[in-house]
Amino acid sequence: MSNYYCAFVKGKGKGTVHEHYHDHEYGYPMHSDNELFARLVLEINQAGLSWETILKKKDNFYKAFDQFDIEKVSRYKQKKFDSLMLDAGIIRNRLKVNAAIENAKTIIGLQKEFGSFKNWLDQHHPKTKEEWMKLFKKTFKFTGGEIVNEFLMSTGYLPGCHSETCPVYKKIARLKPMWMKVKG
Repeated sequence: MSNYYCAFVKGKGKGTVHEHYHDHEYGYPMHSDNELFARLVLEINQAGLSWETILKKKDNFYKAFDQFDIEKVSRYKQKKFDSLMLDAGIIRNRLKVNAAIENAKTIIGLQKEFGSFKNWLDQHHPKTKEEWMKLFKKTFKFTGGEIVNEFLMSTGYLPGCHSETCPVYKKIARLKPMWMKVKG
């Protein structure tokens, strides 16, 4: 997506929801478990839809999912699930809503074992895209190859978000994302 997305944002994407995401979020390392969880849920919800749809609904997702507070989402019961299924501000897909809740519970377990979701990701770095996909498929719900790839690229674990000629690439490189670090 990188070369295409950078070029798209410079052209047709200028002044749209894509511009802010491209310039200030896409590929930047994340440190907060709640933010990592939010990105995972948003990537899951993008499956079969355009990223623009998700970006336009992003604020609604944050509101509906209690700012992606992992603790709160992990405790959602049927009543909350039902209210999410009625919320037109988000993607009302049973499998995707269920994945958010179940993945929050999984992350709680990872936090207990590794100290944080970020630590779990860091301890598995570096992996190839294929190795990451197998790990995510084994660990989380609704995490196909494209979802995993975009989640890891967009959070700094895999390279490829921006072309090297994109000004954002240089900003991100200064932050030393995980894909630039060699495990030693």
